[in-house]
Amino acid sequence: MDAHEILTLLLFLAVIAGLTPVLGRFLFRVFSGERTVMAVVVGPVERLIYRLLGVRPEQEQSWSAYAVSVLALNLGGFLLLFGLLRLQGVLPLNPVGLGPMAPDLAFNTAVSFVTNTNWQAYSGETTLSLLSQMAGLGVQNFLSAATGLAVAVALMRGIARRSARTLGNFYVDMTRGVLYVLLPLSLVGALILVQQGVPQTLEARTEITTLEGSAQTLALGPVASQIAIKTLGTNGGGFYGQNAAHPFENPTPVSNFLTVVAIFALGAALTNTYGRMVGDQRQGWVLLGVMGVLFVAGVGIAGVAEHQANPALASLGLSPPLALEGKEVRFGLGDSTLFAVVTTAASCGAVNAMHDSLMPLAGMVSLVNMLLGEIIVGGVGAGYYGMMLFVLLTLFLAGLMVGRTPEYRGKKIEAREITLAVLAILAMPLGVLVLGAVSALVPSAAASMTAEGPHGLSQLIYAYASATANNGSAFAGFGANTPWQNILLGLAMLLGRFLVIVPVLAIAGSLAAKRAAPETSGTFPTHGPVFAALLLGVIVVVGGLTFTPVLVLGPIADHLTLLQGATP
Repeated sequence: MDAHEILTLLLFLAVIAGLTPVLGRFLFRVFSGERTVMAVVVGPVERLIYRLLGVRPEQEQSWSAYAVSVLALNLGGFLLLFGLLRLQGVLPLNPVGLGPMAPDLAFNTAVSFVTNTNWQAYSGETTLSLLSQMAGLGVQNFLSAATGLAVAVALMRGIARRSARTLGNFYVDMTRGVLYVLLPLSLVGALILVQQGVPQTLEARTEITTLEGSAQTLALGPVASQIAIKTLGTNGGGFYGQNAAHPFENPTPVSNFLTVVAIFALGAALTNTYGRMVGDQRQGWVLLGVMGVLFVAGVGIAGVAEHQANPALASLGLSPPLALEGKEVRFGLGDSTLFAVVTTAASCGAVNAMHDSLMPLAGMVSLVNMLLGEIIVGGVGAGYYGMMLFVLLTLFLAGLMVGRTPEYRGKKIEAREITLAVLAILAMPLGVLVLGAVSALVPSAAASMTAEGPHGLSQLIYAYASATANNGSAFAGFGANTPWQNILLGLAMLLGRFLVIVPVLAIAGSLAAKRAAPETSGTFPTHGPVFAALLLGVIVVVGGLTFTPVLVLGPIADHLTLLQGATP
């Protein structure tokens, strides 16, 4: 890594560290029901939504009612989006006359955007009408991100409350998340992107004459508004097939830097919100510190890997033979590497380079980020509650080592909470190792791997890791748009989203009902470096023991093959 790349990383970390307490306090006020400066404008809209939904804001829900509401909203969103994609050929705002999506692709796409995955087995500019982009994908970008925010806040309340039977009201939390957080911040982001040169228009196409004198058709549309929420909400779905590598989505170094900041901003801020919720901000800083250590380690490993000479290119006489294929020259290795680690550390599928072209060890970093469960900042809300699962597991293991019933914030962690936490953590290996293995054993499905040997296995594992982790990025060489892959990857997305959310809400309900005992000299402190180190070790060991075999057979073997000067 050169000086420019190190300075860019330090600037990025400084901006995130500065935004975290500011946005964290703002989120705390919004979800605590405090009046904010936007209430004058947004308040009447909020109350109108409650009337239309028949929701009484003061009426809170038990964890089970909260979970049912989450599932009901997402089921409704899936059905509406699936119907829209299938009927877009006869609906308005379709100036190019695009036909309906195939049923299997519509299923995959609807599940993808409802689960905040935004896996795209299609190119948006050639497949989706403007109505589908705006009323379909755009709406789900807001609702799926708001769902993650709401679940995270419900867990915070469960930890903070004492002898309580309720966690808040999902519809209230979701509405506030959209109106007070996602919508205004996305509006500001979209205006900045327009200033940087990102299109925002209802015109679908424009004709230009190139320097060579030939005619070329450029796809346009409401791009800036889609990109703003795709990054802020860690959705990741691009308006164009090339995603953030397309100059209309990500035209300048400024837009590129703001994109990675937006991807991390809310996920990092939620750690501070949590600290405020429980009355001890040190709790949040410990979580963010562990996330930061994992993130910086990933950037360092990927950065070194990307700057190694590629032996397979040495015969071409390049000096040095760097791995520039698949990357935008205007961003180079540094910004491409940082973007790849950010987008896989968060649950965001946006990419400004093709991950299939990353050096094997850099590709492995992106893969590991997802296999750990998207806990390194993670998706909006999902990163926080994913990390809290490991916090509970760490406390359980610490309790076993000293022969003491584990406690967290004065509440005993018992068999119910640990069982639910392990069930949620198992979602990732189930989606990757089970569904991925099934896909590898079916010849027609295995044909989606366009490379042979270790790199082909990396393509397959990356696809199922991305789907189960609700990330959405891909090794671009993987042939995803087949009926088998569309259905199976859709099931992986559902598994990775709701097999985590429901246990998390059950844990929140269980903790909320407990009384808190006062801390004693025997209480294990969870706000210091010892706990942070133990938490970090549990994350690495659990991830390592679970996924080391596939990493050895995939990217590590790919790396060793490349060292011999062979192509994958």
